[in-house]
Amino acid sequence: MTHDERVLDLLGVFHFVVGALMILGASIFLIHLAMGVAMVTGQFPDADAPPQFMGWIFIVLPALVILAGWTLAGFIIHAGRSLRNRTRHGLCLAMAGIECIFMPFGTVLGIFTLVTLMKEDVRLLFEGGRKVNSPVHPE
Repeated sequence: MTHDERVLDLLGVFHFVVGALMILGASIFLIHLAMGVAMVTGQFPDADAPPQFMGWIFIVLPALVILAGWTLAGFIIHAGRSLRNRTRHGLCLAMAGIECIFMPFGTVLGIFTLVTLMKEDVRLLFEGGRKVNSPVHPE
């Protein structure tokens, strides 16, 4: 196993970790979602009950944040699998760029992934070892 292959495997594992942290971070909004459901179903005493529309705000916005966070985490985990399998070079590049937004772990992981994926030797690993500009000869 070459140095680049070991680095790609390690980056894949770190993508799994960052994806799990993102799932955990997005799941915090489940508390707000539960509060919204409690508001809408009338679980608060009548004197302290917030308006009904506040309950719907507490349902819709956290649901969108949770859905977006879990979806992004799924893509990050999928990019980690792709790094380990040496497939989907473009997806891995795109996810590395998007990860740079999420400080501090996403930024560090995204930069290291981008630097690694831009190497010519690594690109060849994703293409199965054939040269980039060489024509494919059918047999």
